[in-house]
Amino acid sequence: MVDETAFREMRTQSSPLPCVFQGALLARHAVCELVQRSSLAERETLACPSAPAHLNCETLERLFLERATFPLKLHPGTPLTHATVMRLHCGGLRGLQQALQADHVDVHRLIGQARDAHGSLTDLPWPDIVAQIVAWQPRRRTPQGPQP
Repeated sequence: MVDETAFREMRTQSSPLPCVFQGALLARHAVCELVQRSSLAERETLACPSAPAHLNCETLERLFLERATFPLKLHPGTPLTHATVMRLHCGGLRGLQQALQADHVDVHRLIGQARDAHGSLTDLPWPDIVAQIVAWQPRRRTPQGPQP
């Protein structure tokens, strides 16, 4: 078993810019043309090679959280659960894809298209994107093992 503190320290040393939307990418809800994949302690880690692209993703993530705080009944300052983060990321990226009428969810390309179409990430059609965040549900797990 890997010491979680040691893992996080090693991850920080090996990839100083971890992918902001790592959960969505690992769950195959999105892709990114810039992502660099590597393995660390039998886990797959995703990193961003571009500081400006990483900053754009952080900005988009903050906007997802800011705009969806009230509809999701989140309390500022309270740590977000994994399920809430996945809902923000996956639902937000799906909403952005639909708002831009893009063919697929490539995070880097979507952000570029959003800036080209709207000039700023703050000027996106947020009600439509937030509706997708609220509506997003994780995949239902199927029961494992023999069925009666």
